[in-house]
Amino acid sequence: MPSPPSLLQPRLRFPDDSAGAFGPGKAELLRRIAATGSIRSAAKGMEMSYSRAWTLAREMNGLFRRPLVAATRGGGTGGGASLTELGQEVLRLYTAMEAACSKATEPEWKALRKLLANPA
Repeated sequence: MPSPPSLLQPRLRFPDDSAGAFGPGKAELLRRIAATGSIRSAAKGMEMSYSRAWTLAREMNGLFRRPLVAATRGGGTGGGASLTELGQEVLRLYTAMEAACSKATEPEWKALRKLLANPA
């Protein structure tokens, strides 16, 4: 059975390529926060420290006109985090951009993959 073809993985970053830009890592953090309801759990799933995840959440919240992540403090009731409506929309748009980029480059990627020494 042949091995599956290599996948092209576009790495979109905006507004630029600086350390504070929004890109695949922050998008993944948003996905995991949405799925788990927790910054701590999202960080753990990404093998990232809790403090690093909080730093990234603050960076994202500062990058946009309104916050993307809403968090409640822990304590007796336990804390939590969720995406705001804007956070959900940013993640939806970013995911759509990734898919569109992959689709738009598919013919060139198929041709380029044939030129690789080990295309699998």
